[in-house]
Amino acid sequence: MLRFAESSSSPGDPWLNIAIFGAFVAITMIIVFRASRNNKTAADYYAAGRSFTGGQNGSAIAGDYLSAASFLGIVGAIAITGYDGFLYSIGFLVAWLVALLLVAELLRNTGKYTMADVLSFRLKQKPVRIAAATTTLVVCFFYLLAQMAGAGGLVSLLLGIGDAVGQSVVITVVGALMILYVLVGGMKGTTWVQIIKAVLLIAGAGVMTVWVLAIHGFDFSALLDQAVATANNPAILDPGLKYGVNDISKIDFLSLGLALVLGTAALPHVLMRFYTVPTAKEARKSVVWAIWLIGIFYVFTLVLGFGAAALIGPEVIAAAPGGANSAAPLLAFELGGPVLLGLIAAIAFATILAVVAGLTITAAASFAHDIYASVVKKGKPEAGAEVKVARRTVVVIGLVAIVGGIGANGQNVAFLVALAFAVAASANLPTIIYSLFWKRFTTRGALWSMYGGLISAIVLIALSPVVSGSETAMIKGVDFAIFPLSNPGIVSIPLAFLLGWIVTLVDTRKEDPVKQAEMEVRSLTGIGAEKAVDH
Repeated sequence: MLRFAESSSSPGDPWLNIAIFGAFVAITMIIVFRASRNNKTAADYYAAGRSFTGGQNGSAIAGDYLSAASFLGIVGAIAITGYDGFLYSIGFLVAWLVALLLVAELLRNTGKYTMADVLSFRLKQKPVRIAAATTTLVVCFFYLLAQMAGAGGLVSLLLGIGDAVGQSVVITVVGALMILYVLVGGMKGTTWVQIIKAVLLIAGAGVMTVWVLAIHGFDFSALLDQAVATANNPAILDPGLKYGVNDISKIDFLSLGLALVLGTAALPHVLMRFYTVPTAKEARKSVVWAIWLIGIFYVFTLVLGFGAAALIGPEVIAAAPGGANSAAPLLAFELGGPVLLGLIAAIAFATILAVVAGLTITAAASFAHDIYASVVKKGKPEAGAEVKVARRTVVVIGLVAIVGGIGANGQNVAFLVALAFAVAASANLPTIIYSLFWKRFTTRGALWSMYGGLISAIVLIALSPVVSGSETAMIKGVDFAIFPLSNPGIVSIPLAFLLGWIVTLVDTRKEDPVKQAEMEVRSLTGIGAEKAVDH
């Protein structure tokens, strides 16, 4: 027990860890190269030629959704803050159900490649596409920050790199690999990486879960008792260890919950996955697969989090390189030594690579399809030009993500992802809901809602303790935090809904009733959708 406490700052064998990383990268790169041979058209590059079955796409959705926040961040949050950490798992899972029941199939029936296809369907194309592309790029950037920070913490732990320069090099390498995956493989290569990663992640987490329970005689109560004893803190099992300290933290919890539950239905990289299947029926089947895989995984996080608290201890985890994000790798080392650590770390690394690849291709598709092809070229780009622009965009996004990831290094990745959810729910969700369900909704209402939600969320984050004025702030030594909450969702999400509603009511201009009727029929029945996506 507590084997890490007596070891060096790098548990296991760094060379073994590097060898397992290298093997994973080599195998997936071969798969990506093979998958990329048919990437000739925009449909091939963005939507994998709509060639995946429901089961394959459901596995890929799970691979896309179960990010470093789910594995590293949530296990760490539960290990350190107990019950309050598990609220992330509950929030992410409930959020997925909201996305499926509310928007997933309707978006699949209405769109072509991106979220902006849906939002601009019955509104004015140019301004709405620009706004939707802008919000997509910002949400993807915030999500990428979380994955890059996770990569920095994970590899730093495994290789014993404690200094900021070494961690920056690690983040740069992850960014370079991400760029290569997406440049070469497009959506098809990215999807296969996500499927492989989903299988590995759920299998690895399952093995560790059974192992932790076996140590405690398959008695979950005994596991919780040992977690309390090791942490020397009975409050780890009670609500409020993190979000019940004072009134501000309680409001912060409500804000976090709102962002998690509503954010998934507006995450562009998750919604884009529904365009990779040939029919609405396969889209529904992929939903069923995704629910099962995601639900099972979040049950595992509860056991792994308290297992890390019981076998390692919150203090040891918090002091390790990578902080809370190191809980899962340290637990793997405690259970199975260097080999299991290397395997679990490779799975976590795969998790990060798969998610950043999905985010990057979504952001690139949004810029190339919505800005370049639809706005600049007015829907008539030269043959092959759109894919070329998408690939150049991948490089730019990758470089920006590397710089941002270095800045966000050291933050809890589950927490950073919650910020991305808040921005998505504020900037995208009101317009998605209004476009699908409110016939009177206008272009002006959409623009006010999207830009208002986006700007308010970003400004509140910039003025929050996340950026300055706290021990874990991104910018040390300064304090301009005048907004007390760490998550802006409780203010920015209702504000975005309110702006869309009020501006639409006072707007005297009406939208095309024929397009409104067409969107309603297509979103609910799928009639006309198959023809639209293939041409």
